Amino acid sequence: MPDAMKQRIGPGLLTAYGVGVMVGAGIYVLVGAVVGQAGIWAPLAFLLAGLIAAPTALSYAEFSTRIPEAAGEAAYVGTGLNSQALALIVGLGIVAAGTISAGAVLRGGVGYLNAFWGADATWLILAVGLILIAVAVYGALESLALVAVFTVIELFGLGLVIWAGFSAPVVADWQAPPMPHWEGIGLAAILAFFAFIGFEDIVNMAEEVEHPQSTMPKAILMALAITTLTYILVAVAAVRAVPAGIMADSTTPLVLIWQAGRGGTGNFLSAIAVFAALNGVLAQIVMAARVLYGLGRRSPSLAVFHHVHPTRGTPVLATCLIGSAVIITALMVQLATLAGVTSSILLTVFVLVNLALIMLKRRAPEAAFKVPMIVPVLGLFLSSAALLAGIWGLM
Repeated sequence: MPDAMKQRIGPGLLTAYGVGVMVGAGIYVLVGAVVGQAGIWAPLAFLLAGLIAAPTALSYAEFSTRIPEAAGEAAYVGTGLNSQALALIVGLGIVAAGTISAGAVLRGGVGYLNAFWGADATWLILAVGLILIAVAVYGALESLALVAVFTVIELFGLGLVIWAGFSAPVVADWQAPPMPHWEGIGLAAILAFFAFIGFEDIVNMAEEVEHPQSTMPKAILMALAITTLTYILVAVAAVRAVPAGIMADSTTPLVLIWQAGRGGTGNFLSAIAVFAALNGVLAQIVMAARVLYGLGRRSPSLAVFHHVHPTRGTPVLATCLIGSAVIITALMVQLATLAGVTSSILLTVFVLVNLALIMLKRRAPEAAFKVPMIVPVLGLFLSSAALLAGIWGLM
């Protein structure tokens, strides 16, 4: 098949891809906001957020064995709800969300680079964006290998922060914690949930994965488990080492943890944040291009994107279009509320995917990887609740 992708990705790279998408630049600032809401109980908020994400991740895992296609969410919704029009809308929504979030992260990452080099931000955005497009065009295996390298650097930096936090003198609240304030913990969990968004991107690599029926569920669940554990440990390090009020007001909360435990400036964490940003941008370009490729199979109007390079096996036109849109977004669009808009789009997709799985399981209960019916029902309820809470927060 001339337009079929090459199946070269194994479980290790796929898991690293999922972790890299989730453990992005956001955790470098998000932990402060979560501590601001939950105080000393911030680790519990991250645990609850992981539990909120888990049912939807399991729904994705089952769907990935039923329909191992690029544009996974579109295929899931189209099949489960018998609506190709809704499938197209969902697919384009995923493309838009990936492009917007990548543009936001690219702008933020270039801000760190600009602090180091003092170069013009516009030229840095163009240069970095074009390099990442070239990597994505060159090959999926090579792209995910680079994502894996960036992910290791990210986790290494977070590991150093955890080490610093656990070696710092403990603050008063850690020694005598106040009673939990459940409303604050709940709000913090909703906020922390957005740091888990990214596991869904794994399914869009399905056509390039070796043995997708067994590899996809393992990668999704392993990525979610690794991310949840990492976030909890970072949160413990934060509330153990730095007073919650100071942590909540900081724009560089992980630097505060490092300084509390090891001293110094902690500037190296800014350098690691650059790698986190580049990781997020590359992962989103790769993902959104696969969705556009998959939509080309389903919609005649997008058929031009359902082609791959004869030797590299990558969707070149889709990748170049997505990459260019990311650069334009980073250069021109005001990004103040885009994170909330992106999260709302993805949570809407989560609601539809869970609903689609409920309907499909009623018609065809058997699957290579099967979860109980309560899982998508719970995923539907929790995703709907998180969506409503997120919309309320934007109002």
